[in-house]
Amino acid sequence: MNQQSLPGASNALTMGILSVVLTLLCCGPFGIIFTILGLNSASKAERIYKENPGMYSGYENVKTGRVLSYVGLALALLYLLFIILYFGAIIALITAGEFDNF
Repeated sequence: MNQQSLPGASNALTMGILSVVLTLLCCGPFGIIFTILGLNSASKAERIYKENPGMYSGYENVKTGRVLSYVGLALALLYLLFIILYFGAIIALITAGEFDNF
């Protein structure tokens, strides 16, 4: 039987990779956008695969893309938490008058 490439599997993998890379390198919480796109592509591809599993190949890309999307989401949320704490500490120091001597 000739198997076809699973539609959406490469999209899920690509979006998962982009969510991790963009969160770490430049965009921080904006990597969540690619996480949402990756999880959406993964769920669509999984639904297609479950309808007829013997017809498609590349399901491992869907699983990998989903895991990378979740990792990108966790990193983006940690980055967002760090930003909130960082600026919260700066605002707390300013309002407490710690910078009056400078």
